[in-house]
Amino acid sequence: MKLSNMMYFFREASKSLSRNRLLSFATITTVAVCILILGMAVLLTLNASRFINRLESDVQMIAFLDKTLTKAEINEVRAEIEKIEGIKSIKFISRDQSLAELQETYGSEYDLKATLGKNPLPHTFEIEAQNPQEVPKIAKQVDKIVGVYKVNYGQGIVERLFQVTHWVRIISVAFIIVLAAGAVFLIATTTRLSVFARRKEIYLMKLIGATDWFIRWPFFIEGIFLGVAGSLLAVGLLALGYGALLQNITSMAIINLVSDMTLLGKVYLSLVAAGAVLGVLGTYISLNRFLDV
Repeated sequence: MKLSNMMYFFREASKSLSRNRLLSFATITTVAVCILILGMAVLLTLNASRFINRLESDVQMIAFLDKTLTKAEINEVRAEIEKIEGIKSIKFISRDQSLAELQETYGSEYDLKATLGKNPLPHTFEIEAQNPQEVPKIAKQVDKIVGVYKVNYGQGIVERLFQVTHWVRIISVAFIIVLAAGAVFLIATTTRLSVFARRKEIYLMKLIGATDWFIRWPFFIEGIFLGVAGSLLAVGLLALGYGALLQNITSMAIINLVSDMTLLGKVYLSLVAAGAVLGVLGTYISLNRFLDV
């Protein structure tokens, strides 16, 4: 592309922005609102995904062993479990340790050892899977091992949890796509007003032989500027709001929001890029109607 043409495109874009200040402000505001809502949806999805991953990672299997097993037989059971694909970690919990943990739960008011006399609890293995989604399948394999009389992983509840988290992820992605489509529509509608005001100019340029892309470029530059300006405004508001939210909930251990500045920086940069892309898409959709006549 010639430098003279580029200068012309930027000049025309600058003239259009100057002539249509009110419309440009309306477009920037529209983009800002769209990107702000889209950014809020993205951050909500990231935090929801983090919470879901945390829930899934907490899913563990407890393999209860036969009380008659010797130490050597327990080691054999462990070796058999380790052969199963998808196992992340195995932790042996002795019956004495299980009783001690149970005693801590009840407190010093109840002396379980004195009350029960003989420890009725079995030895167990706490098993964690590499992929939480494979817990039910691995549990069935562990249950078949000789020496394991029962495997507990929250049957029924875990399957429902995975179904819920699966649909939450799908709905989150669909929500973001719908918001992005709505943003394109709003920006295209706003940009169309600017293009409509210059429809005679576009028609005359086509009459003297200007190509469609020669006509498009000033509008694209204008659209990119408006998109970036609106998205920068939205990202600034979003960063301030989310930063204030992070500061106010740091003392709450239950809520653990995404606070990785590298990840957040990528999100904010992506939103700025999305603003530019939305500006171009909105301009392209608006221009096609007038370039086809």
